Amino acid sequence: MKCPKCETENTPDSQFCKKCAMPLPFSKEMPAPQTETLRTPIKELTTGSTFAGRYQVIEELGKGGMGRVYKVFDTKIKEKVALKLIKPEIASDEETIERFSNELRLARKIGHRNVCRMFDMGETEGAHFITMEYVHGEDLKSMIRMAAGLSIGAVLSIGKQVCDGLAEAHSLGVIHRDLKPQNIMIDRGGNAKIMDFGIARSLREKGITAPSVLIGTPEYMSPEQAEAKEVDHRSDIYTLGIILYEMATGRVPFEGDTALSIAMKHKGENPKNPKQFNPNIPDDLSAVILKCLEKDKAERYQAVSGVRSELEKIEKGIPTTERVAPDRKPLTSREITVKFNLKKLLIPGLVVTALVIAAVIIIGRVAPRKETPPAESPGHSIAVLPFEDLSPKKEYRYLCDGIAETLINTLTGIKDLWVPARASSFSFEGKNPGIREIGRQLGVDNLLEASVQVVGNRLRITPKIIHVNDGAQIWSGQYDRQMEDVFAIQDEIAREIVKALKIKLLGEKESPLAKRYTENREAYELYLQGRYLWNKRGKANLEKAAAFFEESVRKDPNYALGYGGLADSYYVMGNNGFLSTAEALSKAKTAALKALELDPYLAEALACLGSLKTNWEWDFPGAEKDFKRAIELKPGYATAHQWYAFLLARLGRFEEMIAEISRASELDPLSTRIRANVGYMYYYTRRYDRAIAELEKAREMDPNHSWTYQYLGYACVETGLFARAKESFLRYQELEYGDAFEDEDIAYLYARMGRKKEARQLLAKLKSEGKPQQRPISPTMMAAAYGVLGEKDEAFAWLEKAYQGRDLALGYLKVRPTFDSLRSDQRFSQLLKRIRLEK
Repeated sequence: MKCPKCETENTPDSQFCKKCAMPLPFSKEMPAPQTETLRTPIKELTTGSTFAGRYQVIEELGKGGMGRVYKVFDTKIKEKVALKLIKPEIASDEETIERFSNELRLARKIGHRNVCRMFDMGETEGAHFITMEYVHGEDLKSMIRMAAGLSIGAVLSIGKQVCDGLAEAHSLGVIHRDLKPQNIMIDRGGNAKIMDFGIARSLREKGITAPSVLIGTPEYMSPEQAEAKEVDHRSDIYTLGIILYEMATGRVPFEGDTALSIAMKHKGENPKNPKQFNPNIPDDLSAVILKCLEKDKAERYQAVSGVRSELEKIEKGIPTTERVAPDRKPLTSREITVKFNLKKLLIPGLVVTALVIAAVIIIGRVAPRKETPPAESPGHSIAVLPFEDLSPKKEYRYLCDGIAETLINTLTGIKDLWVPARASSFSFEGKNPGIREIGRQLGVDNLLEASVQVVGNRLRITPKIIHVNDGAQIWSGQYDRQMEDVFAIQDEIAREIVKALKIKLLGEKESPLAKRYTENREAYELYLQGRYLWNKRGKANLEKAAAFFEESVRKDPNYALGYGGLADSYYVMGNNGFLSTAEALSKAKTAALKALELDPYLAEALACLGSLKTNWEWDFPGAEKDFKRAIELKPGYATAHQWYAFLLARLGRFEEMIAEISRASELDPLSTRIRANVGYMYYYTRRYDRAIAELEKAREMDPNHSWTYQYLGYACVETGLFARAKESFLRYQELEYGDAFEDEDIAYLYARMGRKKEARQLLAKLKSEGKPQQRPISPTMMAAAYGVLGEKDEAFAWLEKAYQGRDLALGYLKVRPTFDSLRSDQRFSQLLKRIRLEK
């Protein structure tokens, strides 16, 4: 007779289990049930069996404190997943199961490539189980043990990825509290995944885990954990420091014979400099690790994005050959992650593979990978660099840029050819980083360079294609034409490039590549001058651009591109507050509709029209239709993807929003404007660490891009980095207007800091005196500041002004964190309905 509790075999006449003294079935103390058969709790699964009518068991992967882990095939979703079967003695505790269920719900919020995705918790036949992602790989602890420490390149690569995963969790208010190398998987491509957010707790949801409960692993506990105090995201940062320490040295900073002795060292003993154990560690890396390990959490990095930023800087300073880049898979990949047992690799044919993979990751000799989209095949990628103006006075800069941009637009439409967008290709203007560095940053194998010389009415263009890797010139040409032949020259150059790159144009061989929107050379040159200024942005440039576009359509009233440029100019001026909403909407819409009347397939005009409907008409279905059509006509138009992302942001469709802004960034990887907007999109999703990290990238790309600083200020306010927020707001104003002053953004900041008196004084001053340089006051930010101060009537009065003036920021009412203080008021919901964000 088998004991139902411990499964020990007993003689048939036994009344009690000889091992655990449990009353046995059919004994006098425990009579046999009359209506159901007593089921033995499931403790393990058999290979080849089907569990819960859905999961086909492939093999056991390992076991731990909670139970056994299996690789299974989920017949419902047709994927391999990991299944953790919880021990019966744990599963029998209803309070424990409830806690796991609650925390699983929190963990499921986290969707990131560096976090193991939790799927579901189920129960069948009295057994509780959890399903999660699965991947072939090895846990970080095993890797460290095997190599007694990793290469500096591997430390930095894995460290950055762990930072990214933690940043995503922290942005959702979830902390890990048991981070350790055993809970970090490294797959065969070198990608890190954080596992077991099973005991994590949301900072926004109290009562799931009781306070004063010691949770964690002694070697990786923060001082506050060791004292069983409340912890926040900075506890994870301390543990991250331990993991960096261990990766770099092969040992943890504190060891002891008992858990208590280790905990006491975390609380009162300073760690030794990791350079004592590994002299090859850069000084900067030692400093980062030791700052993470500060006893006082206020002295540590206050956000994991700060750690990540420092690791990235250090990585740039080490030799290229020592850097390690993970083999990234597409974001849509459904690859699954669990722990991988090294013993399973001891099969003929797999041993060599495993050792090679381990060596690549540990030694860190993987060649650096491009962060920009790679060419689909060798030779099928090219970047068109700004053409060089050889005229003595450089008066044909607009013509050089215009011809280059026309070629970019033309080549972008060719299947199987990767061509970075204008902002990225032109970002090297005035710099000389070398062809290999340009190729690496743009993710291309070839560069098109050219010089332009204008003498009287004669035009000479001398283009050449250079192979990035060896600097070889694989094609060159020279075109001497009359200025009237500029259109034919563009078409000839495009065809020669295609021929040089050996790409077949599938039935398009005889048709022109570059569409001719006008035969009027003057109209075309005026258009090019307008686009040149439009791309530079700024109030004065945009006004001059609009004047050039106006003149171009006067020269040729049927010039669709001229009207499209005019629409873009008025839209951006209204968007930046240089024109009133009513004037910008009227002029931009008239021009966009005229452009589409002349050419219904003009993607630029469709995208502009979609933005007008989004920002000021609140016609969100109509806007989405325009954006989708624009992208269908011109998939490589980064601006259309970017503007569509802003529509999706307003609607709270964050997953689609991130996909669109990411696509824009892929198409134009070195565009500071797009990179800043990537950060701003993450701000809307409340992933503030990620937002700050992206905005820091934008700041590094161009320290003088003003909007980066305003967006950074908003993100810093939400993370409590108030001093940095103020510095960012003031820097934004200095760059945008020439001097810094305290405005409604600063008033909102003061209100959030609790400096209510100063906030009220500044708001009163803005109401009575306005702002310098005739810059209009943002009614939405005034409302946000008053909302934090608790003056809701005043806040809603300002929101009404925003509504009447069609203030651009009002469209983000549904998602922007600055309005959180007003969401509980019934007037807020009514306003959402008035601007069509809710039904």
